[in-house]
Amino acid sequence: MAYSPLQLAPKYGRYLMTAANGKGHGIHSPFVFDMVTRVFGDKKVYPAYGAIESLRRHLSADRDTTIVIDDLGAGTGGAATQQRRLSSIARTALKPPKFGQLFFRLAQYYKPSTILELGTSLGITTAYLASGNPSASVVTCEGAPAIASVARRTFDTLGLSRIRLVEGNFDDTLGSVLSALSSLDFAYIDGNHRLEPTLRYYRQMQPRLHNESILVFDDIHWSLEMEEAWAAVKADPMVTCTVDLFFIGLVFFRREFHTPQHFTIRF
Repeated sequence: MAYSPLQLAPKYGRYLMTAANGKGHGIHSPFVFDMVTRVFGDKKVYPAYGAIESLRRHLSADRDTTIVIDDLGAGTGGAATQQRRLSSIARTALKPPKFGQLFFRLAQYYKPSTILELGTSLGITTAYLASGNPSASVVTCEGAPAIASVARRTFDTLGLSRIRLVEGNFDDTLGSVLSALSSLDFAYIDGNHRLEPTLRYYRQMQPRLHNESILVFDDIHWSLEMEEAWAAVKADPMVTCTVDLFFIGLVFFRREFHTPQHFTIRF
């Protein structure tokens, strides 16, 4: 179960008080300092931002389209069927622009050749990832067919042709998706905010991870289960570096970190 706003507020307050400066001051890791200054701190407005955010505004204003969805990641242990306006989904389910644009810059700077996303939603974050490195092969997985249909329109509108969208429960589709990849350069895990599935998906990805792989876990402080999942990932022997941005967590496997280092950075 998700934390209530009253429970989450003091956690976010502690994060702001204890996180390292977002400009890189006091960060002694060359790799993390470079990421903070060149990726987090990149304030350039790239052309893709405008096109994607224009489409987000269009989706957020669409009160006429209503879709029926089965939320497989509701955190209840089963699917929850809902009928929702497209505008409501766009306003509540999509990651804020600053995170989508961070994903764009991560893809642009590190140039992952293979990108996997668990949880397509309306395709806005997918679009940022695909636009950040247009030569990448992007696979995104979505459990709700009605949501997937909207995401396909998103990709068509933005002219993004190198995205493969896989429909179905991650439990059923992830194995075959991964078997088609020789390696996994970047993955964004945002689809089932529970402890056991999150760690299971992570374990399934492990055989295809390498020194330069980057994993991003969504909503790492959303609930007690997600905090437990984040703690378990941090403790995994494969993991050499993590960066906690409160709403997302970044995971690295680089051998240059001889001992694991964990950072909390204001973003």
